[in-house]
This record gives sequence, structure tokens and C-alpha cells, in this order.
Amino acid sequence: AKVLPLRSNIPALAEHVFEYVDPTFPARARKAGGGFIVAGDNYGQGSSREHAAVAPMFLGVQLVLAKSFARIHLDNLVNSGIPPVTFANPKDYDGVQQGDRLRITNVLAAIRGRGEATTENVTRGTRLGLRVSLRPYQREVLLAGGGIRYAQSRVPR
Repeated sequence: AKVLPLRSNIPALAEHVFEYVDPTFPARARKAGGGFIVAGDNYGQGSSREHAAVAPMFLGVQLVLAKSFARIHLDNLVNSGIPPVTFANPKDYDGVQQGDRLRITNVLAAIRGRGEATTENVTRGTRLGLRVSLRPYQREVLLAGGGIRYAQSRVPR
């Protein structure tokens, strides 16, 4: 109820991203200039509104790496232009800690269906396999930059 009145004010709404699990997230995301969210099982469960994807996007989140995604939230991430990526081995989640520096490679090729994405945990010196499991339409939307850009690209000029 506290944030519902902010639904049309994305900058104000973004100040509440993860406030109950990590109240420092918005400030850290701004300071870092964005980055990735690393999440556990069923990421986004309970957030059927697009705001749960749009607010992190406003903070510069460029990708969400999770064990698994809630179906509706996965669609909202795609429509916001944020790639939803999973660990090839969900147990690899346990080897990533807050503050670790990750280098994710080959995501664009994986979205196109031409290879596997990987991440190097630079902090720990490990390399992890990733999966991009999307339907063809979701791939098209992501490659366009999100739902609005995809729709714009479909309008005859």
C-alpha cells in the first residue's frame, strides 16, 4: 500500500526496490551505474505488474541472473528489455555473493540462439554456464530492446 501511489512515478518507485531484503540496493545500483541482479528460485513471484521490472531498469539493471523465474515476471523483464538468464547448474548460485564482480559474455548470441552465455566470477576466479530459455517471440522483443521498441519496429513507415 505504501508504494502503490507511486506507480506512475518510476524514480520514486525505484527507491523501494528490494527495500525489505536489501535497503541499500537503489543507492548501490546508482553508484555502480547499474549492473546485474543475481536471484534465487522463482524470481519475481508475486509481482504481476510491470513495475517490478521497470523500477530496476530505471536503476540501470541490465540483466537478471536467477535459478528460475516466475512466468509473468519473466515476460515483464523481456518487455522491459532486461534479459532473464538462468544458471545452467542452479547450484552455482551458491558460489556468487553480493559484491562479487561478474563478467557475463555471449548473452546476445545466446538470445539469438547461437551459443551459450557464460559468466566469469572475477572475484572468485570461477566460470559458470548460463541458459537463455526464451520463446522465439521473446527473443525478438529482447533483440529489439523491449516491448515498446519492438512494437515501434513493427509499424510501417
